[in-house]
Amino acid sequence: MITPEQLLPFLLTAVLLTATPGPDNLMVLSVGASKGRRLGMAFGLGCAAGCLSHTLLAVLGVSAVLAASPVAFTALRWVGGAYLIWLGIGALRSRGGVGLPVAGADVAGDSAARQFAKGVLANAINPKVVLFFLSFLPQFVVPAQGNVPLQMAVLGVVFTLQAALLFGALGWFAGSIGQWLQRRPRAGLWLDRLAGVVFVGLGLRMVVSR
Repeated sequence: MITPEQLLPFLLTAVLLTATPGPDNLMVLSVGASKGRRLGMAFGLGCAAGCLSHTLLAVLGVSAVLAASPVAFTALRWVGGAYLIWLGIGALRSRGGVGLPVAGADVAGDSAARQFAKGVLANAINPKVVLFFLSFLPQFVVPAQGNVPLQMAVLGVVFTLQAALLFGALGWFAGSIGQWLQRRPRAGLWLDRLAGVVFVGLGLRMVVSR
């Protein structure tokens, strides 16, 4: 159902997008730097788990649109493409840099389970992430291989797993990573530039595809 030729480009793109500085990354860095590695890792895993809710919405939403109206799907494709291009332009215009709270903040009464739940909620209630999944997953679906909803579900789970690995590692090493980025602001700048090119390319592909 999912071929290696289909999975490898998806996985590489997913890793690049997940590793690029963004709201989720900054939140994981902030929690890890201010509350410690264990809680940072728990928050990062929660953010990754929140992707499953977006996967479900993408599977149900795109499937419903495909079944109901080709015109509606075309409209969704244009909206999604425009949104990805908008994200890309924003990343290209970004000046990079990461702002972190002071390490060693009070963590009394906090727990890994609580931070995990916060991470899930922070990701799940973000409407921009919902639209991103609706735009991103269909790019790597091959209708000729059949069962489009199942393909999207598998890709969504793959995205979640790689996000769990990266966000978990980011939370664990947040202290040293945050210090490294603060000493090298141009590193974040060029990561933003690379992400901008990827987003714009995906958006243009969606707009011009049939």
